[in-house]
Amino acid sequence: MKMAVSSYSFGDYLSKDKLGIRGCMDWAKEQGFEGLELVQHNLEKYDVDLNEVAEYSKKIDMPIVAYLVYKNFLRDGGTRVDDVVKSAIADVDKAAFVGAPMFRHDVVDGLPPRFPGKSFDDVFNMLADGTRKVTEYAASLGIKTSLENHGHFLNEAAIIERFINTVNHENFGLMLDMGNFLNVDEDPAYAVGKLARYAFHAHGKDYHFKEGGVNDPGEGWHKTRGNNFLRGAILGHGDVNIARAMGALRKNGYDGWITVEFEGIEDNLLGIRISRNNLMKYMW
Repeated sequence: MKMAVSSYSFGDYLSKDKLGIRGCMDWAKEQGFEGLELVQHNLEKYDVDLNEVAEYSKKIDMPIVAYLVYKNFLRDGGTRVDDVVKSAIADVDKAAFVGAPMFRHDVVDGLPPRFPGKSFDDVFNMLADGTRKVTEYAASLGIKTSLENHGHFLNEAAIIERFINTVNHENFGLMLDMGNFLNVDEDPAYAVGKLARYAFHAHGKDYHFKEGGVNDPGEGWHKTRGNNFLRGAILGHGDVNIARAMGALRKNGYDGWITVEFEGIEDNLLGIRISRNNLMKYMW
């Protein structure tokens, strides 16, 4: 495996009055990271120029390993799926521009008001059809596409496995985030073991977990689907069993990129550095 770091992990260090994108890339290189993952909304927030990223990644030999975007195929009640597909395809072109071999797009964040009282099954094929169109286009450019186990809706191992097999395209797989399964109260190591064979890319991420029914711990925490509490953690400091999750990846023959994604409340550079050092213990 090779280790990358997500632009998302740097937080406001990406701003021009701090390190900026070049400074973050230089720092990551010094820490021993071999690649960089780009999160589109994160770059837009700090006004990062893709031309600058593409040029500098070549200059310092730090390849862009993945390009990530947020999409919701059920925007406006699912009446504009084709528009969202076109938007995702345009973003595939951005991935090609920076030389990323992997493109991740979300699919949906939940049922919109148009679907009151209905279930995931009611929109399942619509989401799969849109996803298939995106990956067919990306395949023509030599770019693989993927879904990440995000949020409370299109998450948990059984649903993700069904979705990938419904899309049924060799160019489409999973960006497997070992921490995000906790958002649906699912054991990360179990879910990684079930889904590792579909993984095109992996995220090393950790969370602190508190059971619901206690006092709300406040700022920095969010709720799981089952009303428990999560807070982003330095990898190895939280409650995700990283050793078991990494063992499941290795057992299933995964040998691709693994990206450190830090979203804790500690200083970003500190969190990234310690996360990398801890993840190294489980890489081989």
